[in-house]
Amino acid sequence: MKKLLIIGAGTAGTMMLNKLHKKLDKRDWEITIVDKDELHYYQPGFLFIPFGMYQKEEVVKPKREFFPKGINAIFEEVKKIEPEKNTVNLKNGEALSYDLLIIATGSTPRPEETEGLKGKLWYKDIFDFYTFEGATKLAEKLKDWKGGRLVINLAETIFKCPVAPLEFAFLADAYFTEKGMRDKVEIVYVTPLSGAFTKPKATAMLSELLEEKQINVIPDFYLESVDEEKKTLISYEGIEVPFDLLVSVPVNKGDDMVENSGMGDEDDLNFIPTDKHTLQSKNYENIFIIGDATNVPTSKAGAVAHFEAEILTENILDYVAGRPLSAKFDGHANCFIETGFGKATLIDFNYDTEPLPGKYPFPVVGPMGLLKVTRLNHMGKMFFKWIYWHMLLTGKTLPVSTEMSMAGKEVEV
Repeated sequence: MKKLLIIGAGTAGTMMLNKLHKKLDKRDWEITIVDKDELHYYQPGFLFIPFGMYQKEEVVKPKREFFPKGINAIFEEVKKIEPEKNTVNLKNGEALSYDLLIIATGSTPRPEETEGLKGKLWYKDIFDFYTFEGATKLAEKLKDWKGGRLVINLAETIFKCPVAPLEFAFLADAYFTEKGMRDKVEIVYVTPLSGAFTKPKATAMLSELLEEKQINVIPDFYLESVDEEKKTLISYEGIEVPFDLLVSVPVNKGDDMVENSGMGDEDDLNFIPTDKHTLQSKNYENIFIIGDATNVPTSKAGAVAHFEAEILTENILDYVAGRPLSAKFDGHANCFIETGFGKATLIDFNYDTEPLPGKYPFPVVGPMGLLKVTRLNHMGKMFFKWIYWHMLLTGKTLPVSTEMSMAGKEVEV
């Protein structure tokens, strides 16, 4: 019997587990999934915890709830992959062999990568919200915070869910306004990007929102270190930005197992060289990578993992049948962007097409508005939690196109 091994049981790994369990012949394939953590976190919900919009119990469930019957689940840390031997070594000393390997080990914030960031002020006056612990501790801090200079800082340009820091800024504006203390809070958005986002039309629209909400943007700021005594961010150019409360988006890196295995790309961030269309490893034909673990040039976001999963399922079936890989991922990404006060906007783009205004997912009726701030977009964002738990993780097909469609988009001639 052949062996399919999936490393990582987060969003991408769990989707692939469920999809392939339905598609592969169980007489021929034994499926094993490995992860070091038994709890599954709905990571998009971390954004809402600091503002009391979600409670912590809403974003955590046991991973086993989403595993199909008949598969092997191992909860142990992966130490190293030996791709030449088709072997995965676990931290407990066990070695797992495979015929086909899917790597879905994601990425994690690494505050220790920046001098002074994770020191004595960590979880006192410096917080992240990309982890369960960080989001819950920041919620406690905001409840009693009396105001001052709130700085939101992106340490790098590659990180999970690139719009989430903007959403945090918009939700903070609404949160402090509704508490009657917005005049006591200065919100500063410090980014290494030259603007609010990476694409021109979305950047223009989001920049207008930031200006409207009196959120000051400091662009082109590459963080070198944090001075804990002076409570100041310091860039490589020597520019200093003071803070009273710092919400950090630290450097993000792939799993340490990637480095241990010598499989990372040249950026030393532990992301794996991956064909951006087929999602096959560029170095090993029986290894495929999905989600944040890849180095493909699109957003590290749950929607991307969802669209990749549809493509990867087709290509896995081609691979096991000995056919050429037929499905091509076009870099499709879309995401709701919370703008505060019960409204949100929506962007939809791929490798070649930037976010454009229009309607989504249907060209005439929408009902969602692209690059438009609407209450319906916010409702879509909030309803996604149910879709995530009940449809996405379990591998069901959602009624949206895997490939990005130009239908409904407004294109300037």
